[in-house]
Amino acid sequence: MQRFRSMTLFAEWQDTVWAARNLAGSALEDWGLHALVDDVRLVVSELVGNVVQHAVPDDRLACPGAPRRIDVTLTMWPKWLFLGVADEDSSPPTFPLGESFSPELAHGLPEAVLPDSGRGLLIIHRLADALWWAPEESGGKTIFCRFDLGERCADGPA
Repeated sequence: MQRFRSMTLFAEWQDTVWAARNLAGSALEDWGLHALVDDVRLVVSELVGNVVQHAVPDDRLACPGAPRRIDVTLTMWPKWLFLGVADEDSSPPTFPLGESFSPELAHGLPEAVLPDSGRGLLIIHRLADALWWAPEESGGKTIFCRFDLGERCADGPA
């Protein structure tokens, strides 16, 4: 059985990240995916926060004075949960290629030597089972995350 939730938000609204987190948490609770709520809420926060902080709409999508659109979708299939966050900026995201330091070594290092950016996507990379992006035909892009439901959600959807 497939289940679906979506929401359109605007980057300039002060409660954008909060609303996206609540959509995710509410959907997962309704679907009985309690074990994923915290991870997915954190991933949504990072992705939507990146749009708020960094996305610049493509020229053909930009309207002077108009808010920047963010679409958040959650789709549950029997084996997977997919999260999509779409924005109006076609620039590819900078996904982490690997870790700069192993967690054991990084723990004792001063913050000055740790990466300044990309930590949010590194967090997402660790929490999601897959992470990719796709350009949208009309401009902009969507970043997708897949969460495998198998062992993490042994109690299954409601």
